[in-house]
Amino acid sequence: MTQRMQNRQTDRRADQPTDRRLLPWTHRLPVWARFLVDLLTGAAIGIVGTMAHRMGASANVPYGLVLAYAMVIISTWSARSRDGVSGLALHLISSSLVVWTVMAGYGPGGDAMIPVGFGDSASLPYFSNTVGYYWLYGVVLVPLVMLVLPKRWFAMPSRNDGTSNKSNTLSDASEDSSEATE
Repeated sequence: MTQRMQNRQTDRRADQPTDRRLLPWTHRLPVWARFLVDLLTGAAIGIVGTMAHRMGASANVPYGLVLAYAMVIISTWSARSRDGVSGLALHLISSSLVVWTVMAGYGPGGDAMIPVGFGDSASLPYFSNTVGYYWLYGVVLVPLVMLVLPKRWFAMPSRNDGTSNKSNTLSDASEDSSEATE
């Protein structure tokens, strides 16, 4: 067996795709740019989720909170897939910093955008009073839960470059026969 064939076989067994061009564009960036993407997406999720989490709460159907949690789950999965635990940590820090800063009332106008309870809670629906608490603690809890999940759940699946396995097998067989005749 030649050295070229041995290299090709070890590449097939590797967990990582051999061609970086097949990865998503954020996975191909340099490390500092990937970390910047993690920080910016965390901050964006904090802003958009804070605006969206109260939708439907006054009718006791908190679909905004469900959408906000879905955004947190998707962006946290992406951050951990892209940069591992350090990317997830940067995402968690930036998203929770934005959410808790807005909750403290340092946002535009100095008024808190996340009300966490009202004076007379007996006349209001349940989620109208508590959806702020669910968002505040959930934006931290969801990434922490994703931190302890197995690493293989965050592996980026490799894509093929448009060739099927059958054609690869045929081209490998023709290369093997040409090497045998040499």
